[in-house]
Amino acid sequence: MIETITQGILLGGLYCIFALGLSLMFGVMRLTNIALGDQIIISGFIAIGIASVLQLNIVLIGLALLPCAYVSGYLFQRAVLNPTLSRDPVPSLVVTFGLSIVIQNVLQELFSANPRSLDSGGLNTQSIDLGGGFVIGVLPLIIFATAIACTFGLQMLFSKTSTGRSFRAVSDDREIAELMGLSAKKVYATATGIAFCLIAIAGLFQSMRTTISPADGPSLLLFAFEAVIIGGMGSFWGTFAGALILGITQQIGFMFDPAWGIWFGHLVFIIILFIKPNGLFPKTKG
Repeated sequence: MIETITQGILLGGLYCIFALGLSLMFGVMRLTNIALGDQIIISGFIAIGIASVLQLNIVLIGLALLPCAYVSGYLFQRAVLNPTLSRDPVPSLVVTFGLSIVIQNVLQELFSANPRSLDSGGLNTQSIDLGGGFVIGVLPLIIFATAIACTFGLQMLFSKTSTGRSFRAVSDDREIAELMGLSAKKVYATATGIAFCLIAIAGLFQSMRTTISPADGPSLLLFAFEAVIIGGMGSFWGTFAGALILGITQQIGFMFDPAWGIWFGHLVFIIILFIKPNGLFPKTKG
């Protein structure tokens, strides 16, 4: 049972990275990015493409992805999402849903439906033997450490920097923030750029951990959404906790039957949504 819980915690680290970009965009803009799962998948395919063309190692691929992800997120927010933001959430939902369909079809055309993976140089098969038959994979440990670092970094960004203060200001009251001299459009674009960096990291790890295909995006979005809702919308450490709960629950289900894991996660999500609609650790004012 201890091994099952440990594996669930490590799986939750991956789900946390999936979910942080969603949590950030909702926390700043009250926008739910329906295309997030497909953006994770396209990031994975871009990483695979970079590796095949330039023959770079994993670290260099990540360093190449991050600035590209930030710029694309910044420009996407300024050009596409900003005009859709209003008190009515439907326009932004429609735009991101349409983007999801476009990404899936483009990936189908370029890469076909065949699953692919990123060569990690054997990192995905390396493990640490803790004795007694208890083995932990090196890649899941790296992913979990990255999830903690990203969550901590986002929390520090929001609480300790001027950028974070501008995020909080436009999130609390956009009109007053703009009267104080802030440009909400630039703030939103900066937040989306950071969210796209998180999405790129998620895509890199997902393509290293397992095979990916163009149709995988909606399932990844679902895991991210469940983690955010379980933890509480707009709370980064809540998202981290929600992802761990989801990962542990799925692993417990897998322990009983390989077909039960995902279903167990959905069941816990529904139960928590029914008992605490705002999540276990919702964002509080002040």
